[in-house]
Amino acid sequence: MNWKNKKKVIVINAVLVAALFGLISFNKELLRPALSSSGFLRIITGCFPNFIAAYLISLASVSAVIIRKLKRGRTSIYLWSFVVFTILLIEELKPMWGASTHYDTFDIIASGVGSTLAILTYELLTVLGKRES
Repeated sequence: MNWKNKKKVIVINAVLVAALFGLISFNKELLRPALSSSGFLRIITGCFPNFIAAYLISLASVSAVIIRKLKRGRTSIYLWSFVVFTILLIEELKPMWGASTHYDTFDIIASGVGSTLAILTYELLTVLGKRES
C-alpha cells in the first residue's frame, strides 16, 4: 500500500476514533440525563455506547479494505465485525476495562446491531463502488 492510501486510512480511522469518543461523551453528558425520564429512551441512551462502539470500530476495517481493495475484503470485514462483537460481548459478560458496570441484554443486542450495520455499510459501499466503475 502506498503512502497516500496509508494516510487516507489513518485519517479516516482517526476521525472514527474521535467520533466514537465524541458521541459517547455527548450521550453521557447531555442525552442520557435529558432523556432519563422515559423508559424507552433510557434504554436507547443506555445501549448507545455499545452500538456506536461496535459500528465505528467495525467501520475502521471497512475503510482500510475499500481503500486497499483487498482480494478477500468481504471475509476480512465479516471476521473483524465478528471479533468486535465478540469482544464487546465478553466485556458485557465479564467486564475487563470497567466500561460495563452491570449485565444488560440490550447492550449485547446493540453491539450486534452495530457490527451488522458496519457489514451492511461495507456491502452498500461495495455496490456503489461497482456502479461508479
